[in-house]
Amino acid sequence: MEASSLFEQQPKRIISTSPSITEILFELGLQDRIVAVTDFCTYPEEACHLPSVGGVLNPDIETIVSLTPDLIIHQSDSAKMEKNIKSLGIPTLSIKVRTISDIFESINRLGKELNCQENAKKLLLLLEGKINSYKQRLSGRSPKKVLLLLGDSSDPARDLYAVGPGTFLNELLVLSGGINILKNSKAQYPKLSKEFIIEQSPEIIIEAGPNSNLPQKEIDYRVEQWNRFPTIQAVKDKRIHFISADYILIPGPRLVKILEKFAKVIHPDLSHSETEKTSFLETAKP
Repeated sequence: MEASSLFEQQPKRIISTSPSITEILFELGLQDRIVAVTDFCTYPEEACHLPSVGGVLNPDIETIVSLTPDLIIHQSDSAKMEKNIKSLGIPTLSIKVRTISDIFESINRLGKELNCQENAKKLLLLLEGKINSYKQRLSGRSPKKVLLLLGDSSDPARDLYAVGPGTFLNELLVLSGGINILKNSKAQYPKLSKEFIIEQSPEIIIEAGPNSNLPQKEIDYRVEQWNRFPTIQAVKDKRIHFISADYILIPGPRLVKILEKFAKVIHPDLSHSETEKTSFLETAKP
């Protein structure tokens, strides 16, 4: 028997405190119950028109109270947000989105707790179907050694921060046919030395982040800087890529779009004829 919802009466005035949560709620068709989001919730477009309660580290308590919410949803790693709202006496719901499994479990849980199980089931089936499609298409291919850098840190003159194990981005990298050169790292987002990169000699270098949409002049400059390390296989083969998208660092329903982008640069000969749609509502449109 399915467990019942935590709530005797369904929340009708919900505040979302992260982009991941906002995107999941909209995909579940709950937009009419959301009364506020954060400064960083910019998708879908309708979310931009909702009142903002600031950021996770600096929530506007006065605005939160004035909106009379009956539920605040936050990520489990947002300790400061949880502490700030605990004294308000407003019901809260904590979810995890660190890994793909966390994301799927959170979609399922929100579906149950907010009485939209059918929409949650459809969304999960869509996402799982997209992931399985890539698994099948990549079956039998040799994985490539990849260095996945964060943000705009790919200039070798600066500190380099990369994606390590235990993250949804690492999982997507593996699903897209890559082997993370940091697979043995104890840190999730470690700082790297040039010596380590030279020693590991990745076949592909990817810089991914919302600020990686660089003009060609800047890309040429950064590639030129990498050319100072000609023994790195990615430099030899001219396989340095810049992926920019507002959703790259957001662990939410658009993760299949990230998977598509990674697969395109890791296996450029892979057929990408399908248009990746993350929303089951969008998929259902004529």
